[in-house]
Amino acid sequence: MAKCNICSKSTTFGHNRSHAENKTRRSWKPNVRKIKVVENGTPKTIYVCTRCLRSNKVTRAI
Repeated sequence: MAKCNICSKSTTFGHNRSHAENKTRRSWKPNVRKIKVVENGTPKTIYVCTRCLRSNKVTRAI
């Protein structure tokens, strides 16, 4: 499950391109961490991408 619960960032798709211009499908997954956060005063475990963690969009539970 590579999807952020805060910003809904998920897997994106594209192509690998070789020197001979061959195309093969590939995917990029977001850097998602499973952390405990405080939502409405209660601690909860959710998946959050590192960009949302770095920009303080969530408050971590201790």
